[in-house]
Amino acid sequence: MIPADPAEREALAGEYVLGTLTASEARGIERAMDTDDALREAVLAWEARLAPLTEFAQPETPPPGLWERIAGALDPPAAAAPAPAPRPSGIWRIWALGASAVAAALAALLLLSPKPEPRLTTVLLTQGDQPAWLVEADRGALRLAALNPRPLPPDRVMQIWALPPGATAPTSLGLIPAGEGRLTVAPEGVRPEPGMLIEITLEPPGGSPAGQPTGPVLFVGRLVVATGS
Repeated sequence: MIPADPAEREALAGEYVLGTLTASEARGIERAMDTDDALREAVLAWEARLAPLTEFAQPETPPPGLWERIAGALDPPAAAAPAPAPRPSGIWRIWALGASAVAAALAALLLLSPKPEPRLTTVLLTQGDQPAWLVEADRGALRLAALNPRPLPPDRVMQIWALPPGATAPTSLGLIPAGEGRLTVAPEGVRPEPGMLIEITLEPPGGSPAGQPTGPVLFVGRLVVATGS
């Protein structure tokens, strides 16, 4: 059921693009876009807004000794030399080489692809439920990207906080430099997990003097596991 409220439809379109909906919910959005022009435009706007964030992806360097492990897995030492087999024809030699190449590629893929951790993400919303920041957890760090940058009062700064499930007080993750639209923070003492609350407050220069939020909450969201559509 597609909500009629514009703010709820906007948030639903953002969740669809981020991949946080279930498969059935995503299919419902895709069916609705065939006849709902406003919903389709909202989804396209979110895709255009989030497209630059693909720069978050970082290249991976294969671990040392990878190819030696692949070779060892493909060609284990034989206990005894087998009896000579009939020499295959040319076409079967080509097939055997192709099969070996496929096996090597599959082995490399398995060795290069350790079990991934769940991808966590959230959109920090304003008090009016407008999307403001995209947050993505990556290897214990949090990467943030501003969706709708806004100017701040000259005598105030933005400070990021994290509140894990069960915690009684938030932990400061640092300040957002003035004019910064993208940044990465590495939480100390907390690790991103599903249900963790992320918020950004308005604080005096240098950050909160009390070690806890003292200013108003500008943006807030809760980390969830991103699911494919």
